[in-house]
Amino acid sequence: MLEDRDPADPVPDAATTVVVGARPRRRSALRRVLVGMGVLTTVLALAVAGGAWYLTDRYAGNIASAGDVFDGLDEASRPAVASPVTATTADPVTFLLVGSDTRADISAGEVPDSRSDAIMVARLSGDRKHVQIISIPRDSWVDIPGYGMDKINAAYAYGGPSLLVQTVENLTGVRIDHYAAISFNELISMTDALGGVDVTVPETTSWGPYTFPAGVNHLDGEGARWYVGQRHGLPGGDFDRVKRQQNYLRAMFGKLFAAGTFTSLDQIDSVLTTVTSSIAVDDSLGTADLLGLVLSARDLTPDDIAFFTAPVLGTGTEGSASVVYLDQATGARMWGYLQTDSLGQNAAEFADEALGAVVN
Repeated sequence: MLEDRDPADPVPDAATTVVVGARPRRRSALRRVLVGMGVLTTVLALAVAGGAWYLTDRYAGNIASAGDVFDGLDEASRPAVASPVTATTADPVTFLLVGSDTRADISAGEVPDSRSDAIMVARLSGDRKHVQIISIPRDSWVDIPGYGMDKINAAYAYGGPSLLVQTVENLTGVRIDHYAAISFNELISMTDALGGVDVTVPETTSWGPYTFPAGVNHLDGEGARWYVGQRHGLPGGDFDRVKRQQNYLRAMFGKLFAAGTFTSLDQIDSVLTTVTSSIAVDDSLGTADLLGLVLSARDLTPDDIAFFTAPVLGTGTEGSASVVYLDQATGARMWGYLQTDSLGQNAAEFADEALGAVVN
């Protein structure tokens, strides 16, 4: 998630209010993007659209290394690999996605810092027909190995990606296969290259220089930053912020998959360059692995991607800190289904945690 405003961004004139309008109609040549999985698989989807050779020969070098994230983790204490309840031709693949609101030069190898507060577990099912993305609130009160109870995003501050992986695995009982760090400020700049995205707002809200009227809003990159970054003035605070983040990602996927999105190779090149320059992945995920995932998941569509939030009991305080208390019982069922690769079949149990058709 984004902070309310990145100080490095130019500040628009406070007296100017931008009213986000409806999407203009355009006609263009048909082009489909075939694959999507959370933020990381945007890269894979676009690679298929532009030709798989792009990934290897032009864009793979843009993807930074997050280091040997899994080195040093005690294999004996880690969760078992996912065990699908029905036989599949491939193993499920689980990513830990961590987003930052900073302007870290991720293409130079820097990864989001301790302010990283978007934490998502993304599962590509073994049959390659479904993706589930589960957001874990940044203020979740959890046990951090070696440090005791604290907010989950403190794990990153204490021990970087490795400790965060260990913390999430202990919390969920789900083994993390790969790690990806995302610079959201840079990723959202892709919005303009896509010609903007449409999000639905249930009630008119204002934040900074922008007013988001109830209904469909067509967002450019700057509008998307303010939309995703708003927290104050939303009934659910950070929870609604998570929903907005998910809503933006869903809108972005929809645009990527839509016929007529891409009208030139230059546009594809711009999108690919932006996305690949916005992420870093662990050293165990090589170019061949990325390409293999693309090929195995080439039939996915946006309708196959489901968003959830880890079940929550409520909020409270620990010392001077505001925290989120997770619902351990409901969470155990959700993570259990994920471990057996059956969350898609049992998603109806978690209607309250799923991203609805309309969010704030």
